[in-house]
Amino acid sequence: MKYIRTPRPKRPKSAIPFRLNFLLFVAFLLFAGLVTQLAYLQIANGDSFAAEVNRTGTTDVSGNVPRGEIYDSQGRVMVDNKAEPAITYTKNVSTPAKQMYQVANRLTNYITVDAGKLQKRDILDYWLAKPANTKAVNKQLTKKQRGYKDDKLYKLQLKVARTKHVTLNAQEKQAAAIYKIMNGATQLSTVNIKDQNVSEKEIAVVSEHLTTLPGVNLGTNWEREYPNGKSMTTVIGHVSSEKAGLPSESLMSYLEAGYARNDRVGTSYLEKQYETALRGSKSQTEVSLSSTNQIAKQVEKYKGKKGSNLTLTIDSKFQAKVENIVKTQFNKALGAGNASLSDGAYAVVMNPNTGAVLSMVGFKHNFKTGKLDEDSLGVINRSFVMGSAVKPGMVLGALQDGVITRTNNTQSEDPIYLKGTKVKSSDYPVGTYSSMTAQHAIEVSSNIYMMRLVMKEAGVSGNDYIPKVRMRMNSNIFDKVRGYFNQFGLGLKTGIDMPGEVAGKPGDILNEYGVLNTGAALSMGFGNYDPYTLMEMGQYVSTIANGGYRMQPYLVQSIAQKNSDDSTQVESTTQPNILGKIGNSAADIDFVKQGMWLVGHGTDPWATAKVLGTLNPGVAAKTGTAQSFAHTDPENLKSPVVSTLNISLVAMAPAKNPQITVAVVMPNVSLSSHGYTKDMTHDIIQAYYDMYHVKKQSGYSSTAQTLQ
Repeated sequence: MKYIRTPRPKRPKSAIPFRLNFLLFVAFLLFAGLVTQLAYLQIANGDSFAAEVNRTGTTDVSGNVPRGEIYDSQGRVMVDNKAEPAITYTKNVSTPAKQMYQVANRLTNYITVDAGKLQKRDILDYWLAKPANTKAVNKQLTKKQRGYKDDKLYKLQLKVARTKHVTLNAQEKQAAAIYKIMNGATQLSTVNIKDQNVSEKEIAVVSEHLTTLPGVNLGTNWEREYPNGKSMTTVIGHVSSEKAGLPSESLMSYLEAGYARNDRVGTSYLEKQYETALRGSKSQTEVSLSSTNQIAKQVEKYKGKKGSNLTLTIDSKFQAKVENIVKTQFNKALGAGNASLSDGAYAVVMNPNTGAVLSMVGFKHNFKTGKLDEDSLGVINRSFVMGSAVKPGMVLGALQDGVITRTNNTQSEDPIYLKGTKVKSSDYPVGTYSSMTAQHAIEVSSNIYMMRLVMKEAGVSGNDYIPKVRMRMNSNIFDKVRGYFNQFGLGLKTGIDMPGEVAGKPGDILNEYGVLNTGAALSMGFGNYDPYTLMEMGQYVSTIANGGYRMQPYLVQSIAQKNSDDSTQVESTTQPNILGKIGNSAADIDFVKQGMWLVGHGTDPWATAKVLGTLNPGVAAKTGTAQSFAHTDPENLKSPVVSTLNISLVAMAPAKNPQITVAVVMPNVSLSSHGYTKDMTHDIIQAYYDMYHVKKQSGYSSTAQTLQ
């Protein structure tokens, strides 16, 4: 008999474990998401979010300080700061466009600004800031487009706005100009809405309504002013406006140095060169923000430090005298019809023992107006062929090379005849002298003597030179002569403490046939080939004057900070810097100085600057004349070319123990003009003697052996 087991009845499954498991799974997912988010916040982006929290909780705000002043060597103010009232705006964190739009519109009731430079984009930005206009534009976008982030959405809104005919009335244009300034400010930065010609009425009315103008305040703007005139502004340089802000070509480097985009900086020359000292240290204010990103509290952490002051090596009164002398001589030449094609006139005065620049003057001939424009900068960035003023350097190079000595330096005065060219001789008639010594050659400015020095340095001997047939030279002659000139600074940048200096570009060493230009090599020996700046000439003559040391020129004597009690704390003083020493002995240099003494005091009727012999104490000098060419219409480069002269002069005074050196040049004057640079140099030295009470001396001799 089979027994059949009755199956156990199935018990209903409980729903509780499933629900519990599901809840636990959901909790696990939420916890995992939380851990992932914490990892994202703490590990991946912890530093950036911490910075953001700190920025929106407490933020340091910088404030501008007055720029440093610039003084002359006697303490006279050359560049100062003029305080002007300003209407300012400080942009809050996350300030909505709507608020700036409202403030800009309200301000038009109280102030007037320049709206003449509005661009189409500026007008559209202002127009879109009006909520009603933004709403109308958004209706033309798709739902997806309206969900884009700010920048992407705004580009679409602008695209739509460009299709509309947006016009503004006069008052709206004013508001748009104000809105442009406000909108361009970064968060918690202050910009000037109006900083020029702010009237007392505008200040008073804005002050009354500050409570209805969030972010607007009254401030001060600093403008550069020049109490003693703008005679040296091309050397001093300029400062950018707040609107221009940082120069675009150097934007990133300025931002990395802590500048704001709208900061004003030196854009040229001394203002740029000494920007770090002149800018000062900005004030620092800690700004605490509320939960709604509004400014809740401001605490000044650092008052700021005004920019340091520069003291120049230039005496502004002496500078003014030199400017007047240079201008007078040029106008005299112009009035006589001798400078109608001239570029202008330039002069530099230096202390040869230190390199300090005592005066730096330049005037550029404005051919359109016929007047002279200030161009002191031309002393370092314009180069000219200077002529015979370089001959003392040529003699010193020959002494170094050993082709002559102080006791054996007589050479033939026979002219040089090259094949297919005109005779190469001196200014005086051929046959005036049969031979010449080095000192006599400097006195009467013999071109022949200097060419024969070049020939000796180039190894010309025997059949290497046959008049009208051939001239064979060693190919290194250009490098050799230029190497000697370089020792004095000729052909090199002088290293003056300001940007923008150039060095004269040397001429080609090969002629049009691709062979060594022997004629140019000969011309280089008497200064009629390579161009130099006048600052190079000043450094050159200073090297001879001080016994052979090439000094670095400088314009800034010291940098100092003025304390609150008006006392001065010197931060740095420029020390004389020797760039090199020429390879001549003291006896060689004195030998050449004696030749330069004869230029003004010699008895030869062909001595080139006898007018300088009237100065007391006496001076040593060298004149220069170089052939040049100019267009008959300087404004038209297609006009005919005529032959002109560059006239120059270098001098040291007093001759025996020089206190100053002078270098001057007037390019492209007529062929009959020789005296203007001589008179110019005479008057500059006399002005120095008179101004600084240099004592006269007696007992001068016309012989080189009794150099005074």
